Amino acid sequence: MTILVIAEHDNTSLSAATLNAVTAASVITTFENAGVEILVAGFNVRAVADQAAVVAGVSKVLLVDAPQLETGLAENMENAIVAILSDPARRYTHVIAPATAYGKNIAPRVAAKMDVAQISEVTAILGADTFERPIYAGNAIATVQSSDQLKVMTVRATAFDAAASGANAPIEIVSAGENVGLSLFVGREMANSERPELTSAPIVVSGGRGLNSSESYRSVLEPLADKMGAALGASRAAVDAGFAPNNYQVGQTGKIVAPQLYVAVGISGAIQHLAGMKDSKVIVAINKDPEAPIFNVADYGIEGDLFDIVPALVQAID
Repeated sequence: MTILVIAEHDNTSLSAATLNAVTAASVITTFENAGVEILVAGFNVRAVADQAAVVAGVSKVLLVDAPQLETGLAENMENAIVAILSDPARRYTHVIAPATAYGKNIAPRVAAKMDVAQISEVTAILGADTFERPIYAGNAIATVQSSDQLKVMTVRATAFDAAASGANAPIEIVSAGENVGLSLFVGREMANSERPELTSAPIVVSGGRGLNSSESYRSVLEPLADKMGAALGASRAAVDAGFAPNNYQVGQTGKIVAPQLYVAVGISGAIQHLAGMKDSKVIVAINKDPEAPIFNVADYGIEGDLFDIVPALVQAID
């Protein structure tokens, strides 16, 4: 019995979310005797395979290297993965991908081709066939039991610790198959920032509609984020109003974060936003409305005018 983890990478380095997915796979091994393999598929990705080989708990790395896999097109990735899963010499019980845009793009296609159900956004593993996942914007937790021989699942990275290093797994080269030619990569626009990555930052400072403008968003939040070494986030209302770019959005339709400290500035606390940040270890809310729902999940609440409070906090931080 073997568990296959689909590695997310940029053809240069392994993503942090992959390490969380390996930890999820390792939890399953406590319920059944299984090995954990990582599939690294891309182009000129030997360096990524070498990184995957040292991840603790990994017994083998499967390296699929081909030009058509360079950009991670779902159709070609699916073709390569299904070929591996269909190999009678291999016996996989689970396929795990991180619940990122990358994993969500690939896993449904693999599940459909293998004629099994996909289990999405797993946050806890109760057994080899039993899992927990959030529903209704995280307001309820569903316990799902699968009778499929092959479980295809995505796991929420914030629910599992990152796997450490310390292994020395062998690397096996696997054929990539043909280019199915169903899609064409046109281009990618990358958002570069000197700040920490939002989904992996230990501290996140987020702003909402209460900031009133994009100018206020920058002038109020950026000094605080700079002092704290934090990533910047935003509510959907702030993004829709043009205060912050789309890739800053935290929430059900944005990014899911669980930092050590989450500072919500001028955010009312709509269900959609809470779904993306309520697993943060410590939540600090700043809002002038004492009835704001954000105070119901906050560990610390400051009631008052954010335009006075945030500058005072900046001054108080050494």
